Amino acid sequence: MSLETWLGFFAACWVISLSPGAGAIASMSSGLQYGFWRGYWNALGLQIALVVQIAVVAVGLGAVLATSALAFTLIKWFGVAYLVYLGIKQWRALPSDLADESAVRPVGKPLVLMARGFLVNISNPKALVFILAILPQFIDTHLPLLPQYLIIAATMVCVDLIVMAGYTGLASKVLRALKTPKQQRRMNRTFAGLFVSAAAFLATLHRA
Repeated sequence: MSLETWLGFFAACWVISLSPGAGAIASMSSGLQYGFWRGYWNALGLQIALVVQIAVVAVGLGAVLATSALAFTLIKWFGVAYLVYLGIKQWRALPSDLADESAVRPVGKPLVLMARGFLVNISNPKALVFILAILPQFIDTHLPLLPQYLIIAATMVCVDLIVMAGYTGLASKVLRALKTPKQQRRMNRTFAGLFVSAAAFLATLHRA
């Protein structure tokens, strides 16, 4: 991969990562609930799913899944159901009085948060189709493919980690400002609505 090609892909990665989506909502939700350092485990789960999706495209299975109506439908509706589940869970999240220094803060388990991020990303069939459509434009078929896919994966993951750190950190700053249970409840319900909205959008998608 030439430097010029990589720079073009690097710029595309920023546009892709900064675009609001279910991953960004999940990152902000985690930052809001658990703070930056604990909530950032969600972003690691998002990246594991991203690497899996790139690997699927690299070995040629991406084209098979993209053209399979059944696979697309199953993955899509699993994603819809999971986002609705996250919305319900967020809506029912118990607020705490952060003005009370002795109050117990919610502590998310790293593996649970990683699994949550992984499922959010892996259950989006459009992400796989999008990767399948974008990556070949930056691949030189006359050169060894494995090094190019490794560079692509590393670039996408690094950029997305930075962007999701921003989303998570921004939400964690909001956490410090939400001192009362009423404020937290309002914010939880806002994010619940965002999860359900993301689910509704995913439900409208159709295989090209």
